[in-house]
Amino acid sequence: MPSTAAEPDSRPPVFLAGPAALAAGTVILDGPEGRHAATVRRLAVGERADLTDGAGLVAECVVTAAGAGTLELSVLARRSEPRPDPVLVVAQALPKGDHGPLAVDLMTEGGVDVILPWAAQRCVTRWEGARGERALARWRAAAAQAAKQSRRAWLPEVTIPVSTGELTRRVAAATLAVLLDPAGPVPLSGMDLPGSGDILVIVGPEGGVSPAETAQLTQAGAVAARLGPTVLRTSSAGLVAATVVASRTGRWGGPGPLR
Repeated sequence: MPSTAAEPDSRPPVFLAGPAALAAGTVILDGPEGRHAATVRRLAVGERADLTDGAGLVAECVVTAAGAGTLELSVLARRSEPRPDPVLVVAQALPKGDHGPLAVDLMTEGGVDVILPWAAQRCVTRWEGARGERALARWRAAAAQAAKQSRRAWLPEVTIPVSTGELTRRVAAATLAVLLDPAGPVPLSGMDLPGSGDILVIVGPEGGVSPAETAQLTQAGAVAARLGPTVLRTSSAGLVAATVVASRTGRWGGPGPLR
């Protein structure tokens, strides 16, 4: 009787490297990525690994030498992955503590392309000075790690924090902008979604979007919509919205992640 145990994942791991390094026939992977590959993953000579610059360029490689915290890889083939379309943008109101990096991790796994940290009126957390710089660095690190785990050729862009005024301008420029609202008149799953362009989803804070912000965003063109019959945490709402959009626009029926 054949074994019912799950087969190990034979797909090669993904690491980040600059475009100049990927242009060479041999790549020396060192620094944090090299330590992760050589020390944590313990890749050995003859094993496969994929390298990406996070902007669509992928190099399929094999390990030719391994040292302390460094690998030498030979490039077998290169390819360019097209940028996903439609582009999925999520404005994420700033959550407290570790809920921010968690939200970024989940949204990256769900395929979000651009994450806008939003300083909404009812956010308890405020990104100011050095504290804000550290928080932004944590969000970007979470996006990079989740993108590698998800085998994405395109890393999501995590922008500097946006104000409600800046977000309003993004709403006006988007092909479709959706303001998530538990009391929204229509479900996101029932909306007509564009097949191309920018789809902007706005996730409010735990205390909800203020009436003034709601008026400002809807006047700019945002459509209020609900995800379902329950109220989600701000850290998970972006992922759920991303899965709805990705499945309904055909993005999850496309080429998929790195092979």
